[in-house]
Amino acid sequence: MTIQQNLFESGTFIVEMVIVTWWPLVAGFTISGAVQAFVSQDRLGELIGGESWREIGIASFFGFISSSCSFAAVATARSLYQKGASAATSLAAYEFAATNLVIEIGIVIWIVLSPTFMVADFIGGFVLIILLASGFKYVVPDGWIEDAREHARNLREDIHEHGTDEDWVQNHSWREKLLTLSGWRKASSNAMGEWRMLWKELVVGFVIAGLIKGFVPKSAWDQLFSIFPEGTLAWVVFGVVIGVVIGVATFVCSVANVPLALVLWQGGIPFGGVMSYIFADLIVPHIVQMYRKFYGWRMAATMFVLIFGAAALSGLVVHGLWAGLGAIPNRGAVGGTKPGGYTMVLDGVFALIFLAQVYVTYFEERGGRLAEAIPKGD
Repeated sequence: MTIQQNLFESGTFIVEMVIVTWWPLVAGFTISGAVQAFVSQDRLGELIGGESWREIGIASFFGFISSSCSFAAVATARSLYQKGASAATSLAAYEFAATNLVIEIGIVIWIVLSPTFMVADFIGGFVLIILLASGFKYVVPDGWIEDAREHARNLREDIHEHGTDEDWVQNHSWREKLLTLSGWRKASSNAMGEWRMLWKELVVGFVIAGLIKGFVPKSAWDQLFSIFPEGTLAWVVFGVVIGVVIGVATFVCSVANVPLALVLWQGGIPFGGVMSYIFADLIVPHIVQMYRKFYGWRMAATMFVLIFGAAALSGLVVHGLWAGLGAIPNRGAVGGTKPGGYTMVLDGVFALIFLAQVYVTYFEERGGRLAEAIPKGD
């Protein structure tokens, strides 16, 4: 193929991925913005202060209905951790669920890969949460956990545009938050915050996936994933480990890594390797740098090792379960959903929702402040 043909294939892939993932992203960010506007972090911190499996389940549930951006998930987990939540509930259950078990990533995996992969993401995600929480409960010394908490508390608080106005959340009733325009303005503003934090990740993720799709020949993937005979335990173990390594090396996280997961699957990586790749998004270099800043080098290194091992082991468990059930899909039968009529309709509907959020966040508020600044005549 010529360079022009490679570029055309890359561009076509990127456009198709953008079209099929647009409405799930808007829907997910809208839900995330509403949760941030209506749920108090202080109250949540009280609910997940211990290490019981019930509290880990509660933290996972709130992660599931909240943020989709890994940066926001890490920042919120740090806030919960500072306020007394355990490492098992905040740094394991909430943080991972808020990144990899959220509604929009499930929908995107369903559309781009298949429903089988979506179910595997949720089951494997819960396996990973159990492994991570167990690591913090039984392996990491209590002294390390408390030192990291003190480091986080002593860190100077930065002012971010993104995130909830905690005072507003706490001082308004559920009726005021859910049934008033001001509550939904807050939700819209938070949804825009998700876009501000994630748009670069999304662009980089789609471009990297497109370039790899267009320029890396299938023979290269065949050679990489045939180091060990296909179907053997060594092939699966190598696949889940290399999946995590690729996840770290590509610097892409959250929903943006799903298109490359499709490329890897088409290239021959084991089923479990796809899941391990997706699960590795919380140890990409810039996220590890956030851990170092928040908790110090020792906890950052600890979290990297724990998440790396848990991501690989979860992929291995999922692969074994699906292989045992005979449920691993045929590689040729799965390969991305082409944009269809329903996709275009949903894209149009959610484009209107997105434009309404943009208007409320950037134009209505600005207009209101301008009107207040103009002196009123007699």
